[in-house]
Amino acid sequence: MTGSAGDRREPPAPPAALLAGAVADGLRTGGGRAGGLYLCSGTPGLLRLAVLSGLPGPLFRPWDRVSVDRPFPVADAYRLGVPVVLANATEAMRRYPQFAAGLPFQFGALNVPVGAAGRTFGVMTVLRPAAADAAAVLAESDRLQRVAEYLGVALLRREAAGDGVTWDAEPLCVRPPAVDRAPGRFGHLTWDPATDAVTADGPARTLLGLPADREPGTLAALTRSVDPADAHRLPALLRETAHGRPPPQPVQVRLVDGGLRLLELWPSAAAAPSSGPRPVTGVLLDPGPGALADGAADLLPEGVFCLDRLGLVVYANPRAAHLLGVPRDRLLGRSLWDAVPWLNQPACEEHLRGALLCPEAVHFHVRRPDFRGPRPYDTGSRDSRPGRDRPTAPRPYEGDWLSLAVYPGLDVLTCTAVPANRVPHAPAAAGAGAPTAAEPPVDVEAGTPAPDLGASTAPPYRPIALAIALTEAVTARQVSAVVMQELLPAFGGRRIAIYLLQERHLYLAWESGFPEGFLAPFEGVGLDARLPGVETLTTGRPLFFDSMEQIAEAYPGIPMDAAEGARAFLPLIASGRAVGSCILGFDRPRSFSSEERTVLTALAGLIAHAMEKAQRYDTEAALARGLQQALLPRRLSQHAGVETAGRYLAGTEGMEVGGDWYDVVEAGDGLALVIGDVQGHGVQAAATMGQLRSAVRAFALGDRPPEEVMAGTNRLLIDLDPGQFASCCYVRLDPATGLARVANAGHLPPLLRHPDGRTHVADLPEGMVLGVDARAHYAVAELRLEPGAVLALYTDGLVERPGHDIDDGIGALRAALAEAGALRGRSLADMADRLTATARQASDRPDDIALLLATRRDPPP
Repeated sequence: MTGSAGDRREPPAPPAALLAGAVADGLRTGGGRAGGLYLCSGTPGLLRLAVLSGLPGPLFRPWDRVSVDRPFPVADAYRLGVPVVLANATEAMRRYPQFAAGLPFQFGALNVPVGAAGRTFGVMTVLRPAAADAAAVLAESDRLQRVAEYLGVALLRREAAGDGVTWDAEPLCVRPPAVDRAPGRFGHLTWDPATDAVTADGPARTLLGLPADREPGTLAALTRSVDPADAHRLPALLRETAHGRPPPQPVQVRLVDGGLRLLELWPSAAAAPSSGPRPVTGVLLDPGPGALADGAADLLPEGVFCLDRLGLVVYANPRAAHLLGVPRDRLLGRSLWDAVPWLNQPACEEHLRGALLCPEAVHFHVRRPDFRGPRPYDTGSRDSRPGRDRPTAPRPYEGDWLSLAVYPGLDVLTCTAVPANRVPHAPAAAGAGAPTAAEPPVDVEAGTPAPDLGASTAPPYRPIALAIALTEAVTARQVSAVVMQELLPAFGGRRIAIYLLQERHLYLAWESGFPEGFLAPFEGVGLDARLPGVETLTTGRPLFFDSMEQIAEAYPGIPMDAAEGARAFLPLIASGRAVGSCILGFDRPRSFSSEERTVLTALAGLIAHAMEKAQRYDTEAALARGLQQALLPRRLSQHAGVETAGRYLAGTEGMEVGGDWYDVVEAGDGLALVIGDVQGHGVQAAATMGQLRSAVRAFALGDRPPEEVMAGTNRLLIDLDPGQFASCCYVRLDPATGLARVANAGHLPPLLRHPDGRTHVADLPEGMVLGVDARAHYAVAELRLEPGAVLALYTDGLVERPGHDIDDGIGALRAALAEAGALRGRSLADMADRLTATARQASDRPDDIALLLATRRDPPP
């Protein structure tokens, strides 16, 4: 541990071709059109999605990280080492309600652990059509297990060879195996970097504009078939892919004749000589209108566009581009969310997930943004032949509604779009979100006023979705943020205010969207005030107002803001106890249906319980922080021959308090330097830390030998709190000679920087952590601290980062200590600040940090 810790490198992740190929085999054998592969990450207890097939990445982002302790089918398959088979949505809801609430669609799921020889690397999951019961999918489950076993053996071989088997990157999004692709739309090509040979099948040659009987031959010949503007990119993309770095999404390539193609590249799974470049496999796709019914849909008056299973737009007729407000050449070949950002909203994502996972069509409404100016794209032309779009003068418009229908296919989703005020009568069975009544067929483009669409047309919000999100919120601010992120988009609200009750007065805990200073007069109002936010709490009844005029009539003289929209006042009551009130604001007048009122009332109860829990947490956290600050040393013992400096940083997650501590204690004619770390966080960890610190101080003040200090503290911890563990490093320093005698109880070894700049990790015997074995013996090692040398004691929060080896963190601290110590004229306190600067600025410290530095001063002349 003294010389090479900073030079170690993480082994590369498993090759993309191996993982993607296994997922493709899993989908074929498991009868699914979507699925993926989870692998262990560098963070203990966390699985990360390595490959996602058949679903766009943005639609599956909430599930790309799964804790192995979470009640989730993938987590159970990994933790228990057995397949988890969910035949249908009913079975999923019975066994995994959180999973089913997040994906409430009629599909089944097969989850099989990936491993070999008793080692589990991850889980393969396949999403398939729903079946009557588990027996109906057992055959697919058995076949999927064989695929997972094959992948497990391959990963075991990589591990034995010292290669990486974990995943810490974003998931690879790949296409599922083709089922109903039309002939000529897709082609395959390969490039061998060793020979520079390029081969292509017949469809690929056709798509490249080459004669059907002639191979491209070489990379240079292939490059000549594309537009000169793209000619430089193609060789670079192929070479990057050959070295294991394929582009994450298909790339656009223009041909010499201007035709657009999409190219998806993967390195071959075959081993390359001397770890050199691998052969490259490519899939070529024509997204143009000629590939879909010869462009017949171009002539339809409705908007029509098609998405592949990665969410890329592979076709759009001119009317769809017009309604979506995006030129057609900016739609084709791009992700729907990149091309049309205003479709990136929870309700729309929910429906698209349903269409990708289920065979039934879905129908829903979506509101276009309120553009204050000309349409971003408006041809105004009905001549839809290529090259014949005749633009007219742009026309200003405000946001209006579209009715979208999505018809799922095995490889392509077909979507239609029409203005919402032209929707014919449609039965409710047409799909989730289908209108229950049609609006009159008024032509918006002719200037006729549109009907009032102020009422929500989104599908009913499921209270369990908010409940799941609230389980992750701990503090009152986190609860408020979840409410804002979940509720406002779901109901079309723009403003929110949450008040909490303290000593019969309401105080603002969170607000968003209200004019600056508008809420100030309501701060600290008593429960006798006649205000809707007060009355909803005192009566326990929610209050709904369709407009601000209704509020003014019910509460004359109440301060009003400029908005004329609706308001909802919800009481926050948990277990019969008043917690506060929640106010939702809307920009426009609107009515609340009886269903919406029921759902909002139920959600208020969930919010109240979460707030009540958060208030208890905040109280305990404040107590723990106060306890910890009281227990940490306010000043360090001084000695004429030694300078010391200590720093403590609380973690930013969880309770934000832990059991790290440091101390400097007079020990006879010397000094005792101590650092320790109690397992866990919260009040219990802080209390245990205080007891251990007191015990070590008592032993040190008696100048007991280091081995006796550790042994006595160990026995005390076992007597005080069986099951609680702690690490500790105790250094007894003689300032006159520089001799340091060190006993270590499972703690990270100190760093020693010599006056000449050499820095190394102290070589200490590894002792048992405190609290495990009452008979544990602690050996003592000796170090020599020369004048000007610096001894650094630290806890793991300073050197440990998720996904990285702790030795790398220790090596980085060594380098920082060497650099900081080279700055002449700076105090030890300045050095401590420099060593903790990066951690101090980080917003995601998962653990608290303690650092103690000591140096011998030069003896007086």
